[in-house]
Amino acid sequence: MSSVSQESGARRAAVLGSPIAHSLSPVLHRAAYRELGLTHWSYDRFEVDEAALPAFVGGLDRSWAGLSLTMPLKRAIIPLLDGISDTASSVEAVNTVVLTADGRRYGDNTDIPGMIAALRERGVERVGSAAVLGAGATASSALAALARICTGEVTAYVRSAARAEEMRGWGERLGVAVRTADWADAAEAFETPLVVATTPAGTTDALVAAVPERPGTLFDVLYDPWPTALAAAWSANGGAVVGGLDLLVHQAVLQVEQMTGTEKAPLTAMREAGEQALAAR
Repeated sequence: MSSVSQESGARRAAVLGSPIAHSLSPVLHRAAYRELGLTHWSYDRFEVDEAALPAFVGGLDRSWAGLSLTMPLKRAIIPLLDGISDTASSVEAVNTVVLTADGRRYGDNTDIPGMIAALRERGVERVGSAAVLGAGATASSALAALARICTGEVTAYVRSAARAEEMRGWGERLGVAVRTADWADAAEAFETPLVVATTPAGTTDALVAAVPERPGTLFDVLYDPWPTALAAAWSANGGAVVGGLDLLVHQAVLQVEQMTGTEKAPLTAMREAGEQALAAR
């Protein structure tokens, strides 16, 4: 069991969002606390929407160490913070808040380095080109991650001209060469060495028949239900698959390290806890 210095008194952390009942964050963080011997730490979930967020954050006392933020709070939290990291600023999204001993609130985004770490774990450290399916908030984080590992063009497959313009704007901001294409041509994405699917459940099911005989790497950000039809077909054809649980665990590892001050959070124990929780659903 790893050793982490323990301050006197209980320490609290939690995930906020709406809806929040489905969140695996409590399972992952509590597993880390058990492994690290942090018996005086607790991690909960709270249903909080944008309207209720200021009052919730304003009511936190010095026992609080950190917050995890999910939708729709990743941007709404920013005006309530004393500062945010360059990573969070690059996509205007905060998923991690660390509450310091002097009462300051500092925001970060662990989704982006979490994506990079999840890909690295599967042996993907650099690619010459990539494709992104979708254009929501997760897609902008995917572009930020690809800015660090993709040496060439990223093609974003979207459903509207407005979404296309938005993705090109993110590309310019993040320093990524982004080409946009119509969703009707999304099967062409599979010709690239790395495909990042950021769409809601069921959206990519119709693309299953287009999975090539020898696909590259698929990063599907969904984790429930898992595997998605696309991920199952991709794996059946011998392609490497990175899933939403991989992302969730890696970003949570970084959150635990920031909130608790430990140098190395227990990734394996956290992943096993997540797998068990999903299997029980």
